[in-house]
Amino acid sequence: MSRSDTTVRVRVIVHGAVQGVFFRDTCRREATARGVAGWVRNLRDGTVEAVFEGSDADVRAMVDWCRHGPPLARVDQIESHPERPEGLAGFEILR
Repeated sequence: MSRSDTTVRVRVIVHGAVQGVFFRDTCRREATARGVAGWVRNLRDGTVEAVFEGSDADVRAMVDWCRHGPPLARVDQIESHPERPEGLAGFEILR
């Protein structure tokens, strides 16, 4: 099995003006288009948290996407933390 076939998981916290700018919906669409599983949600402190599971390349692409987000977002910083994959299927917006 090559590295690209291995499932990886990364949790990100996105800081900045990232709520109320379609970050979650755009993230869901981007992840679904790449075949990345996981979820995204707003946190009470104004950040956005997301978990991505998929191939290394696709998960890295989603983490990179989080560095700028959708057009109306202003991303100041992201934190990323590798985690053990859980075998998620699909991508959802958590409330």
